[in-house]
Amino acid sequence: MRPPALLRYPLILLLFCLFAACKGEREDAVPDVSGVAGRPNILIIYADDLGYGDTGAYGATQIQTPNIDALAAGGLRFTRAYASSATCTPSRYALLTGRYPWRKEQARILPGNAPLLIDTARLTLPGMLRRQGYRTGIVGKWHLGLGSGAIDWNRNIRPGPNDVGFDESYILAATQDRVPTVYIRNGEVVGLDPDDPIEVSYEENFPGEPTALDHPEMLRMDWDHGHNNSIVNGIPRIGFMKGGEAARWVDEDMADTFLEEARLFIGNRNPDQPFFLYYALQQPHVPRTPHPRFVGATGLGPRGDAIFEADWCVGQIMKALEEEGLSKHTLVIFSSDNGPVLNDGYRDQAVELNGDHSPWGPFRGGKYSLFEAGTRVPFIVSWPGTIEPGVSDALVSQMDLMASLAHLVGAPDPATDSRNLWAALSGQSEAGRESLVLEALGRTAFRRGAWALIPPYDGSSVFTTVNIESGNAPETRLYHLDSDPGQTRNLAGDFPEIRDSLMVEYRRIRSDTTAFETP
Repeated sequence: MRPPALLRYPLILLLFCLFAACKGEREDAVPDVSGVAGRPNILIIYADDLGYGDTGAYGATQIQTPNIDALAAGGLRFTRAYASSATCTPSRYALLTGRYPWRKEQARILPGNAPLLIDTARLTLPGMLRRQGYRTGIVGKWHLGLGSGAIDWNRNIRPGPNDVGFDESYILAATQDRVPTVYIRNGEVVGLDPDDPIEVSYEENFPGEPTALDHPEMLRMDWDHGHNNSIVNGIPRIGFMKGGEAARWVDEDMADTFLEEARLFIGNRNPDQPFFLYYALQQPHVPRTPHPRFVGATGLGPRGDAIFEADWCVGQIMKALEEEGLSKHTLVIFSSDNGPVLNDGYRDQAVELNGDHSPWGPFRGGKYSLFEAGTRVPFIVSWPGTIEPGVSDALVSQMDLMASLAHLVGAPDPATDSRNLWAALSGQSEAGRESLVLEALGRTAFRRGAWALIPPYDGSSVFTTVNIESGNAPETRLYHLDSDPGQTRNLAGDFPEIRDSLMVEYRRIRSDTTAFETP
């Protein structure tokens, strides 16, 4: 099959892309709506490992997500929105700093005892909003490190979220599958018995503490790869933990716990002060442990049920806004930190029960991958009465929220990799970013217009433990995503001018590793 007519004239196409890009970067085209209905409250709902095709709003038919679908129907649904990375820590770093994560070498998947990744002198999204008079809070998954070295979990843990812009925090330190398996409120472990201190190690086990390798009879969820260390609640984890029995969470109650904390944050607001809440869901990351009332809700096993539970949480937090009379005064942004994965370390039948469901939508790859499904994610913006419902094809990144929200609330431009795309995010324009560098496990790819460029990389073409294509190959790949969203046809040899032009721009951006380094 011949490519579209436009593809047969590469020079014309290149000029068209450059024209569209320049148009998309015009700052004077961005309308100032900061005075509309006053400064809005801002709620970011951030799912964990939710794929582009995991909700009805984005084409799912095998799973019901009525609350996310309702949010999309009443808001602006983006079809070309990206997390900065195909894994969690880097995406969260970019979201909160507006900076490409590959500019910071340590911005990789962190262990649960890693030091704080964000420099406390760096301006962050919550810090910027706090300067503008917002009350700021985080509830849910953190995974950006805590402390400055060896952490004493039995004292106030600093620095942390409260030192990078959040007034209030109620978090899990890393991920649900990593120790320590405790909640932390404003730097203090919740429910800690001082006579049963917590110890954590990612190097060696503590004497006498059971692990999945030594005591498989203690498991109620079996591990497949990587999750064979300490056992908590019958679930094997990554890392070793001792003590803190009274403080350990109950996995099935986690969604309810975070939801209640988010409700309290909203309910305890000062009516004369706007709030910013970063509500970071843990679903559908492993271990998938939906509350018993959601078990069997989808027929897709624990992963599907966890998504159904997450959708319920979205509905409940939206209900809380409505009950407080805040629906028309709150900007809600829903997205995910990276693409989907089925088997991510536990034998929970995610693969066997997936059926005809396509978590990655029409795209190739998934979590960890340089292909589209690694970073192209659901992205919904809703502000009833201000943003008209619709669908946008603008190219946007979660990283752009920092500059865009700075514009919205009247703050100075943060001067980072973030771009002010408020016109696109509010539906006033279809012009988005001109280009974007995407990251996956330290490797990067490039997106401009409809084109995706993946440089050559050594290594296996498939991450066999998770059965996801890595994006590694000895040759450069060039894909036209509008005509080939599944990235099945490498056009690098057919359009050398476009390939070389994109490679030059990509290398220019990528080589400047110190940009915006100073906090």
